Amino acid sequence: MDYLSIDIGGTYIKFGLIDRAGNFIQTWRQPTPKTLETFKEMIISELNTQKGHIKGIAMSCPGRVDSSTGYIHTGGALLFLYDFPMKDWIASLTDLPFAVINDGKAAALAEWWIGNLKGIENGAAVVLGTGIGGGLILDNHLHQGPNFQAGELSFLIRQSPNPKQPQIFGFYGSAVKFMNEATTLLNVSKDDHEAVFRTISERSSVDLTALFENYCRDIAILLIDMQVLLDLEKIVIGGGISAQDHLIEMIQIQYSNIRQEEIMLGQTFAPLAIEACAFRNSSNLLGALYQLFVELDDTNIE
Repeated sequence: MDYLSIDIGGTYIKFGLIDRAGNFIQTWRQPTPKTLETFKEMIISELNTQKGHIKGIAMSCPGRVDSSTGYIHTGGALLFLYDFPMKDWIASLTDLPFAVINDGKAAALAEWWIGNLKGIENGAAVVLGTGIGGGLILDNHLHQGPNFQAGELSFLIRQSPNPKQPQIFGFYGSAVKFMNEATTLLNVSKDDHEAVFRTISERSSVDLTALFENYCRDIAILLIDMQVLLDLEKIVIGGGISAQDHLIEMIQIQYSNIRQEEIMLGQTFAPLAIEACAFRNSSNLLGALYQLFVELDDTNIE
């Protein structure tokens, strides 16, 4: 039997059947419900469908998640998840082992387990979505912090010259905000990401090119701040937008540009390795499963 992993996002809830070695057997998704009641109905339906076919359940979600108790203190933009005892509720439905963890931390675990952070002692995953999630691998361990809030990168300050705008990185680094601005600029559907990155590739819009380069520079600034503070070897980029190779390439270019502009920075710190997450937008599903293995004290791959 396999494991059911669930990734609760702001737009979709993704599901995956995954085997012990981290191989995906099946994946699917459903639109994220708007209320706790409809969320519960969806999860109950999925558990009933998989009953008798799975031997454990894992979950990732945004916000402050106490992975030791399974209590969700805050759920990011998902207000219905605030102050919700997820583990206790799942236990009322099934006797199967269950684990829940913050989505950014799940991404870091997945990449450290069998992805692009494998073998890295000090690294991080940065997840670009509605805000900016993060997970930190420090001294060969996932660092969650006493309040399970280490890596909440959205709340780092990025001072704006406009005092009426938010002063946090979650505003500037939001992939959703970037895509909304880009599609508006091109006068295409909000979902037409292909048109955005085709235009970026062709460099046929000066305004879009500038918007894209400025966005990637903001992300590069964030990565430099993380490197300077934590002395990281490598950072991997996740989230749906990370599937675009142009994004990773431009972040790397902007990172190099800043090192050249700030001469002492370039002379003092070794270049940071920057890559996409190996599992792109599926890292959260895998990392949540690895957290379940950690709690079951079963992290050896068969």
